Amino acid sequence: MSPSIDTPKPQSHHAPLKTISDTSNQDHPFNKAWRGNKAGTIRLEGIPKFADPMDEREWIKAHMAAAFRFWGKMGFGEGVSGHITVRDPILEDHYWMNPIAVHFSAITKSKLVLVGPDGYASPHGAQLPINAAGFFIHSAIHKARPDIHSAAHCHSIHGKAWSTFGKPVDIITQDSCVFYDNLGVYKNFGGIVLAQEEGENIARALGSKYKACILQNHGLLTLGNTVDEAVHLFLALEKHCQVQLLTEAATAGGLQKTLIDPEDAAYSGALLQNPHIGYTNFQPEYELLVEETNGAFLK
Repeated sequence: MSPSIDTPKPQSHHAPLKTISDTSNQDHPFNKAWRGNKAGTIRLEGIPKFADPMDEREWIKAHMAAAFRFWGKMGFGEGVSGHITVRDPILEDHYWMNPIAVHFSAITKSKLVLVGPDGYASPHGAQLPINAAGFFIHSAIHKARPDIHSAAHCHSIHGKAWSTFGKPVDIITQDSCVFYDNLGVYKNFGGIVLAQEEGENIARALGSKYKACILQNHGLLTLGNTVDEAVHLFLALEKHCQVQLLTEAATAGGLQKTLIDPEDAAYSGALLQNPHIGYTNFQPEYELLVEETNGAFLK
C-alpha cells in the first residue's frame, strides 16, 4: 500500500534535485521545435508539472511501465538482464525498478518495485525480487547524479556489438548530435556487476554531465530527467551503434565517412539534448502502446 501524502519525507542523502525549466517562456529552446497558431492556443507541451506528488508518482509508474513494454516490443529482452530505475517524487532516496525475471512485455504499474536506499524492496511497491547487478549500477548512478531522475540499461544487439571496440560513436548524422559532448565510455569489463565498486566505476565514466555511456564488452546505459528521455536516448544510441557498424563496414570497402563539424554538432546537440525534447520524442511510442495494449500496462 502506498504511503499517505502526509508521510514525512526521510532525510535525503542527495543534493536537491534540479528543477526542469518551464516551457511557458516563448524563448525556451523547446519552443523552437514546433509551431501552433498565431493566437497561441495550439501548443505542444513538454514535461508536465504536478501539484500533488502522489499524482506524479502514478504518472511516473505509467510511463515507466510503458518504457518496458517498448523495450519488449523492440526485442531488447534477454533473460533476467536489463533494468530501468526512476527516482520516487515522495521518498526521494527511493527509486522504482523492474522485478527480476519478468519479461519487459509483461510489466505493469503494479509489478514495479520501490527500492529503498538499503537496496531492498520497500513495502510501498510490488513485493518482488530485483536484479542485484541493477542495484549496484543504478544506486551508484543515482547517488553520483542528483540532477537525473532515471537510468536505463539493457543488452541490445548493436549496442553490445559496438561496445566491443571500447570507443565512442562518431558524430556523423543529425540524430547522433544528441551525443555530442554527451557520451562517456567505460573502458573496462569487470564481469557481471556484483559489487558496489563496479557500479561506482560506471558512474565515474558518466561524469557530471553525460547522459549516455558505452560499457565496453557489455552494452549501453542512458540517463534522463524523465524515464521517457532515458528510454528515447537509449534507442537513439542503439540505432546509432547500428549506423556506426554499417558505416565502418562501408569504409572497409574504400568509402570515406564525413564527420559533422563540431560547431554544427554543438548547435544541433543543444536542442536535441534538451530534456523536454527527449521526453517529447517518446510520446508517440507511449500513445501507440496505450492503443496497442488497450492500456494493459496501466494496471
